[in-house]
Amino acid sequence: MTQTLLIARRELFAYFRSPLGAVVIAGVLLIDGIYFYWKGLTEKLLSAQVLQEFFFGASGTTMIAAIVLSMRLLAEERQLGTITLLNTSPVRDGEIVMGKFVSAFGVVALMTGLTIYMPLLILVNGKVSGGHIAVGYLGLLLLGAASVAIGLFASALARSQVVALILGALIMAPMLLLWALARAVDPPFNGFLSALSLHHENFRPFMVGILELGAVAYYVLVTYFFLLAATKTLEARRWR
Repeated sequence: MTQTLLIARRELFAYFRSPLGAVVIAGVLLIDGIYFYWKGLTEKLLSAQVLQEFFFGASGTTMIAAIVLSMRLLAEERQLGTITLLNTSPVRDGEIVMGKFVSAFGVVALMTGLTIYMPLLILVNGKVSGGHIAVGYLGLLLLGAASVAIGLFASALARSQVVALILGALIMAPMLLLWALARAVDPPFNGFLSALSLHHENFRPFMVGILELGAVAYYVLVTYFFLLAATKTLEARRWR
């Protein structure tokens, strides 16, 4: 655990020593703010609908930001040649992966928390429940964790950050589009494919303020699966 926290702290500081962390956070806040303004002030929607639309838009920027933030985690080490130092250090591969995951997820959580003023603005002229806001943000954090894990796995496979970014997008895209494929097939396969979709069916309950344990379990399992895959990839590369 100590080694994991040391790696996480090192990586977290790296995000803010370079422009990457600040640029990603600023970009997400700008896009979310524009989208919120568009939905909240230019369209005649009820307060709950505005909140739903906010979570829908924020989910997209969260996934993109998570992939961008995680592309450097292991691919950069390989680019700079410092991966050898990690491989020869008395640190287990699982601790390396968890430390890097915690750092990227920490930035995503900070970025998500900074958007809280947008839902609160709805309370100026409208009314929404605190539970709806809390459940929606829980969904954003779970989606962000799963997206970071996917990006980290892609970074473990790639030799450069650009390739890691492309791989992460290529892995995520089919998972997002499973809901569309589900519409083209017959039962019971359509229900199975919908349940595997990264966003559509699993994130919708969080958007409307409903806490479904199945959706929570789905994101936890996706996160665990890709972190395990990243660990096994690192172990395989260590023994080459």
